[in-house]
Amino acid sequence: MQDGEEAADLVVQGLAATFADATHIASVAQATDIEPFGGGPTPAFRLKSPQSREGVPAAARERRLDHAFVPRSRKLADVRVVAMDMDSTLITIECIDEIADMLGIKPEVASITERAMRGEIDFRASLSQRVALLRGLPLTALERVYTERLQLSPGAEQMLARFHAAGAKSLLVSGGFTFFTDRLKSRLALSRTLSNVLELAEGRLTGRVASTIVDADAKAQALREYRARLPAGLAIAIGDGANDLPLFRAADVSVAYRAKPIVREQATHALDFSGLDGVVNLLA
Repeated sequence: MQDGEEAADLVVQGLAATFADATHIASVAQATDIEPFGGGPTPAFRLKSPQSREGVPAAARERRLDHAFVPRSRKLADVRVVAMDMDSTLITIECIDEIADMLGIKPEVASITERAMRGEIDFRASLSQRVALLRGLPLTALERVYTERLQLSPGAEQMLARFHAAGAKSLLVSGGFTFFTDRLKSRLALSRTLSNVLELAEGRLTGRVASTIVDADAKAQALREYRARLPAGLAIAIGDGANDLPLFRAADVSVAYRAKPIVREQATHALDFSGLDGVVNLLA
């Protein structure tokens, strides 16, 4: 550690991480001790007082481990709100792509989704375009997506339980739809949600969004407004797509979860091999 640099430990973790993996990274980082920890499906190891950062990223990726130099001053007890994206973050699917599959047009819609998540096209325009393709689909198709295809990301429940137990609030901000965020709010005891309302007529989608579209700026504004109502403390943001970058900038700590390259590059930390419980492991 150089003069003036905050004391930090090296956290390595992954769904298939082993003590042998941690021992190897500890030797590369010249760490003084290895402490296994965590409270979910992701094994994590805190490598104390690493003396070198050179070679750590390559060694960790070779063993399919996430790594992060975590300041010792960053405490779980100081977190006031954790804001997260829904599709491909809190859950494993892109809901709109699976809805489109009910009409046999998943490849067409998924292609637009992928371009929007990479930041290649405007999110508002892309959402309107995709929703228009769903015109006439019965509401029962959304229920099928929720019951048959929607799965929580590994460690999601453990992450939220630990944040809630520490007194933090949870904010789900999504460019997806209230049909899903409302159900997840009830299921996971989320503190607050923000997403888009699909317009319906006689039990079928009209192909329009009935609310102001929740885009990247709306996500960030929701976090700023919510944290302003809470006691001073840390805000954490988790996401995977380009439309999460303003949300990241509104937070103190940002986590790119199995994210696009443009998102990983601008996040505080990236998790590619861990479950969502790995977010909590990034706190001392």
